[in-house]
Amino acid sequence: MSGQRVLFIDRDGTIIAEPADKQIDSLQKFRLVPDVIAGLQRLRDAGYTLVMVSNQDGLGTESFPERTFREPHEFLRELLKSQGITFAEEFICPHKPADNCHCRKPKTGLLDDYLKSHPLDREHSYVIGDRETDLQLAQNLGIQGIRVRTEETPGDTWPEIAARLTARARVASVVRKTKETDIKVDVDLDRESPIHIETGLGFFDHMLEQIAKHGGFSLQLTCKGDLHIDEHHTVEDCALALGQALKQALGDKRGIHRYGFLLPMDEALAQVAIDLSGRPYFVFEGQFGRDTVGQLPTELVPHFFRSLAETLGAAINLKVQGENTHHMIEACFKGVGRTLRQAFRITDTELPSTKGTL
Repeated sequence: MSGQRVLFIDRDGTIIAEPADKQIDSLQKFRLVPDVIAGLQRLRDAGYTLVMVSNQDGLGTESFPERTFREPHEFLRELLKSQGITFAEEFICPHKPADNCHCRKPKTGLLDDYLKSHPLDREHSYVIGDRETDLQLAQNLGIQGIRVRTEETPGDTWPEIAARLTARARVASVVRKTKETDIKVDVDLDRESPIHIETGLGFFDHMLEQIAKHGGFSLQLTCKGDLHIDEHHTVEDCALALGQALKQALGDKRGIHRYGFLLPMDEALAQVAIDLSGRPYFVFEGQFGRDTVGQLPTELVPHFFRSLAETLGAAINLKVQGENTHHMIEACFKGVGRTLRQAFRITDTELPSTKGTL
């Protein structure tokens, strides 16, 4: 299980601006931190689970009765709800520092049971708060902490926080070593360069360059294969490693277009349809008039795309027709690149599936 992307968010000083006496016990003291609503909406749309974690010193005591806490807190809940923002859980410690409880931040006691039943994606979960104790809580949870800027302390504004957490780099690096091949692949789906390919097969290098160039992504791939035997392992394993790298770079696929189609080239016509469905499938229709182009056996062209579909988790339908085998193969690779460009594009904030996963 990969775990959930969770944001553990402080309340006072982070969502509600903290008053001079450090206690929000009336609506007269209620004031939101600038841009917090828009920031939380962006993070919600990006698929984060929101969890509130707050220390409320002496809650329930004579100096801070429960009713004086509840009125502004319920007002906050209703206000956020009206803007489509809900917290999956709220964890509030009522103790003072002198009580030496197990639940007051930066201790993790408030969250221990939650974490047992909700495994985290620790690389993409964060604590957001305005105090050093929030950053210490993040450290104790084994995740990153983000400090909110206040009038008293430096940090990030809510627009900066939202931009940082929604702009995940779509990059991946894969190393694949077998008895037949030694391959390293680096991809960046949101950069168009560099593109550098070395497999020992010149025409195959050129075709991989076409996928990246027409796909609009950076690809660096090197392969040392058993070419003294034949080309099969090099072509197959490059496809498997490339598909794995692209799948990793896509992450949870939230917001992608998912589908893509078609490319003609000279007298050759390649019709390509791709669905990044998570379910590998490959259909090929075409007949090449030559056995090889350069050092690339033409029988390995459909095998390459079948292997790519397998590790990318894509359904690929590829039909090609024409007279010139070189142009036909090039149309296949360029066509797949163009359809990947469409499918990789971020066009929304939602996952393009009713299943909730791809």
